[in-house]
Amino acid sequence: MKKNIKKIFLFLFLILFVTGCTQTLKDPKTKKVVTYEDDKVKITLNQNILCKPNNEGLTKKYNEYKKQININKLPECSNFTPSDGNYNNLWETLVVKPLAWLTIKIGNLVHSYGIALIILSIIIRLILAPFTKKTAMQSENMKKMQPEMDRINKKYENKNDQQSMNQKSMEMMSLYKKYNINPFSSCLFAFIQIPLLFGFLEAVNRVPVIFEENLFGLILGTTPWKAITSGHIEYVIILILIIGTTFISQKLNKTAPTPQTNDINPNTMTNFMLIMIAIMSLNFSVAISLYWIASTLFTIVQNLIVKKSAEKEVK
Repeated sequence: MKKNIKKIFLFLFLILFVTGCTQTLKDPKTKKVVTYEDDKVKITLNQNILCKPNNEGLTKKYNEYKKQININKLPECSNFTPSDGNYNNLWETLVVKPLAWLTIKIGNLVHSYGIALIILSIIIRLILAPFTKKTAMQSENMKKMQPEMDRINKKYENKNDQQSMNQKSMEMMSLYKKYNINPFSSCLFAFIQIPLLFGFLEAVNRVPVIFEENLFGLILGTTPWKAITSGHIEYVIILILIIGTTFISQKLNKTAPTPQTNDINPNTMTNFMLIMIAIMSLNFSVAISLYWIASTLFTIVQNLIVKKSAEKEVK
């Protein structure tokens, strides 16, 4: 199992860091990243966008750098298809362009690309529901297993010899089997979620009609860090929603401990993850933050449903 996890991590690493990603547009003279400033905040421009921008100011800005990118050769975003443009790599062909196309199509239907991202995240979570439901069910089984696990821990509390540790591991694994818990199954969704998150990040960064739009007064293409440092404190709400929904989701969906990590305080792990997510979310665009929030809210609702079902079974 551990070898398989390492292989998956290596595969994800190759996808994300070896294949092509978003290329920021840099001024050939100053070598600085080019930004566009509208009424509120600044947006970093990207060189390998997939379609033409609609915003006049953004179009004018791009036309200043025709040697780096000629936007006149790009399709209109409303007419973009996954087959448009040159072939670059499998990552772009199989993930980035399809996600960009789906977001554009849904956005055209609902007349909002921000709402489109929320809808698409929910559709994806519905498709992945069988995996996430299993993880939620395991969390409930863990609660049933906890008294027996505590007894095993107490039994080997003062025993540090190798034989006792091996015996403890065997008893713990037997307990997992009894309650149908796979300590590594909770990682499966992460392996699926990570490429999707980066895929959406790429799609948002490379589709002008998405990153130039705003939802509820928040510009989709900017990040909370850029907005807040520009004096727009209202973007703090994005950070609050990300941290709040993630905290609730983690509380409802505790992962099964392994014999190697059984002594780690779960609250310490939760706090560490929240701090990491809070730092990362500062540099997530508002569009990606919407995807994260909607996806996490789906997880919360699903876990609450599983929890109620488990309580009914006990009664």
